Amino acid sequence: MSNKILLVDDDPDLLRLVSIRLIAAGYEVEAANSAEAALNALAVQRADLLLCDWKLPGMDGMALFEEVRRRYPALPVIMLTAHGTVPDAIEAISHGMFAYLIKPFDGKALLDKVSQALVLASPPSQDHAKADAWRAGFVSSSPVMDELLAEARLVAITDASVLIRGESGTGKEVLAQAIHRASPRAKRPFIAVNCGAIPENLLESELFGHEKGAFTGASQKQNGLFLEADGGTIFLDEIGDMPLQLQVKLLRVLQEREVRPVGAGRAVPVNVRVLSATHRDLQSLLLDGSFREDLFYRLNVVSLALPSLTERREDIPLLARHFLEQVVVRYAKTNCHFAADALSFLSTANWPGNIRQLSNLVEQCCVLATGPIITLAQVQKAMDSESAAILPLAEAKRLFERDYLERLLRLTGGNVSDAARLADRNRTEFYRLLQKHDLAPAAFKTDITP
Repeated sequence: MSNKILLVDDDPDLLRLVSIRLIAAGYEVEAANSAEAALNALAVQRADLLLCDWKLPGMDGMALFEEVRRRYPALPVIMLTAHGTVPDAIEAISHGMFAYLIKPFDGKALLDKVSQALVLASPPSQDHAKADAWRAGFVSSSPVMDELLAEARLVAITDASVLIRGESGTGKEVLAQAIHRASPRAKRPFIAVNCGAIPENLLESELFGHEKGAFTGASQKQNGLFLEADGGTIFLDEIGDMPLQLQVKLLRVLQEREVRPVGAGRAVPVNVRVLSATHRDLQSLLLDGSFREDLFYRLNVVSLALPSLTERREDIPLLARHFLEQVVVRYAKTNCHFAADALSFLSTANWPGNIRQLSNLVEQCCVLATGPIITLAQVQKAMDSESAAILPLAEAKRLFERDYLERLLRLTGGNVSDAARLADRNRTEFYRLLQKHDLAPAAFKTDITP
């Protein structure tokens, strides 16, 4: 597979000449005669390199560079410029432009710069199947996903902490695993832990380990997940649910690169890369004091945002077919496929549960299919049924806990003391649960007027 270059110039002769040189060198070239046309092309399919003229009708090359840098920060840009704009081009390099070429330029200089830029943008391996193996968990033709994965690949080769944001079911752990596979730590352990699914009194021991006899039930020494991940990567999912007291200890681990197991007399060195994820708004948690600012900046060195399924609708038919192929093999069923109107319906449907919800629905459709074609009626029935809404255990627990808290607050008219007493919890712990679920007691207060 050859690298794709998006070439932008309003001079048709130069556009043709440069295209011929690049194609002769083995590159795939898409030509555009304006910045606006270039942005439209990128929205349809991501390129590996943008090569554009400075002087363009309408939006000029610099404005195009700024917009590309905002939308596609991992896409390298080479600018073609006249002598008069060289100072501006030099300034642009300080803001992220890869390079510039002064007109007239010779073919070798062009190909050298292009080659250098593509080394930055491409994985080191020339075996494309092997180079793409790190992102095998993603089925996509979406430009927004292409850009996200390009950024993920760039950050993977560093040891920077990454905060992955996204709604439940968008694939945050899948992205964390992909970053690990693309990193120098790929042959070392990848350990995932859901901070919201482990009881608060056990989370410290799970993460950092404990000594024998450190607490009731500690019948033997346990290393903890950080030490199990030594040399590799630890993924802290739902980091926004971590209690404040434990946030302090996690910050110390990140600063000092050592862990102190519960009941231990001294700390143990540990070498891990930390990836974290949340579906919650950490900025609001910072404001209300339930998440530490210093820990936030330690975890959020690089932030990657996974799009919801409705933001990448062009991927829905691909994902539906992919999941169907897996289910057919899993249940040893006769090969089946979606009717065209069924796929069209899936592509326009609302998906609050994102990819996980789509996967569950496809599985149900396949299991209940009585023939080789999954019809629109079958898909609509599955969408409406309760089985299509089955949630993972952690998500079901979260929803149950929130519903339970809401019922308590309604019952007590928003009185936190009474609600905490009914739940058999102290006020501090009960307030922490309310913050975890973004529940405001005042909203449940009832005004009784004579």
